[in-house]
Amino acid sequence: MITLTAIIRCKPGSEDRVRAALVEVGAFVAANEPGTISFYVTEGETGGVFATHERFADREAMDAHNAGAGSKGFFAATDGLLDGVDVVIGREISSRD
Repeated sequence: MITLTAIIRCKPGSEDRVRAALVEVGAFVAANEPGTISFYVTEGETGGVFATHERFADREAMDAHNAGAGSKGFFAATDGLLDGVDVVIGREISSRD
């Protein structure tokens, strides 16, 4: 299992558009990405920060997700709205479903 966590900071006033774009990615993943085991999005309590929590069957599934229409659509929809994205990719060492 490989995981990707992205901390997404958006520019002030763009929260609604970034949130909507993340929801669209989630819908795309559910309909089109069988190798994506789970895709969760968290919105920070203080606003302006989102986190994705993504689990993939293997690196190929992660690469397909990152290069796919859902991810490309997110970055196109949020062009100029983001204030930074930090990504951590790694091997899952513990989980509780």
